[in-house]
Formats: sequence, structure tokens, C-alpha cells
Amino acid sequence: MKPLYGFHAVGARLRAAPASVHAVYVDAARRDARMQQFLRKAQAAGVQVSALPAERLTALAGTDRHQGVVAQVEDRPQAHDVHAVLDGVQGAPLVLALDGVTDPHNLGAILRTADAAGVHLVIAPKDRAVGINPTVARVASGAAETVPYVMVTNLVRSLGELQERGLWVMGTDESATDDVYAADWRQAAVLVMGAEGSGMRRLVRETCDQLLRIPMLGAVESLNVSVATGVCLYEAVRQRRG
Repeated sequence: MKPLYGFHAVGARLRAAPASVHAVYVDAARRDARMQQFLRKAQAAGVQVSALPAERLTALAGTDRHQGVVAQVEDRPQAHDVHAVLDGVQGAPLVLALDGVTDPHNLGAILRTADAAGVHLVIAPKDRAVGINPTVARVASGAAETVPYVMVTNLVRSLGELQERGLWVMGTDESATDDVYAADWRQAAVLVMGAEGSGMRRLVRETCDQLLRIPMLGAVESLNVSVATGVCLYEAVRQRRG
């Protein structure tokens, strides 16, 4: 059992797997419309709800950023096989590879954008990368429950296997000649984003079929990795919808 907190994260678990939610605790002092709507969702899911003081919720969640909602949930089996996930995709897969994103807030924001953009799979190395934790789940606003996130032993080898499946691997690099708008995102594709600050590792960069840059027209030289991921993914959305 583990704590899950926040309206979006707990609400997404209630929708996706209500049987895995053993109990929900809410702030006894909150009676606003948002809380009432959440309580109706919990009731519809058949989950027991108990009202507690805010300080008890903070102790359960391990943080005061719970928004007045904390649940005790079972660990859900994480997707662990890249190819099993892709075998179930209809049409051209869109995969996101994160080469060492370590900030849980960044990962949460990235997963939220990946869900919105229709990404089928997110992969990351087991070392030098953050996994799904309560902070990630809260920031992801439910997307940690919906987007398959697979941590692989060797990212370079996994990218090579995706290339063998016919996916075109595109990495982001500020020194690239092509920009994100010149790429063909309608094909089966992998977007590779580098780590905060250091970018992609050399072997990962060399594995890419194409390197892309985001045009920077102002004084700043780079974007936060979660923002940069959104820019790239929504160019893919634009092309795929067109």
C-alpha cells in the first residue's frame, strides 16, 4: 500500500482502477464545490471516504501539498515490456524517450503533456532517472495512471530495437541543423529528450536517426525539458491531425 494524493491523481485512479483504492481521506474542513464533486466520484466508485483534520492528511501523504485528498492504494503493475505495449498500438506509434530526467516535477509535467498529445509509450533508463513516485503522480494530474512508463536497462539498446521495428528516432539538440517543424512526425517515431542541463548522452545522440532543434528567437538559450517536450509533441499532434 502507498499514499496517493491530490484531486487529479486520486480521481484518475478511481476512474481507472477503483478496486485498487482501499480508502480515501479528505479534509474535514473542506466543503467547497470541488470537494463535493470529488466525493460524488468516490461514492460512485464504491470507495470508503473518511474525513480527517488537515494535519492528519499531511502525515499520511508525507507532504502538505495534498489538496485535501489522500488515498491508500495498491501498487498497480507497471508496463514493463516495450514491445508488448507497441504491439497493441494501431497506426503509427509515437514514443517518448527521456535520457535521464531526474526531477519528479519535470517528469510529472512531461507525462501530463504526453497523455494529452497521445503518446503511446514513455521510456527512460533505470539509472540516472526518476521513477513514478507520489510527487510525479500529483504533478502528472492522473497521467501517471494512463501513460505506460517503462524503465529500461540500456536506453541505447532499446532505441536500437525500436529502430528495428521501423521507428524513426529523433533527438533534440541545440546544435542540430533541422528544426522540429521540418521533421516528419506522421511516421512511426521516437522523440528523445535529454536530461535537465546536460542534454542527451553521447551514445544516445549517436543512435538517433535525426537531430532536431527548437528555434530560439529571444535572449534565452534553452527551455525547461518539460516545456521543450510539449513544443515537440504538439508539432507531432499538428502533423498527425492534418
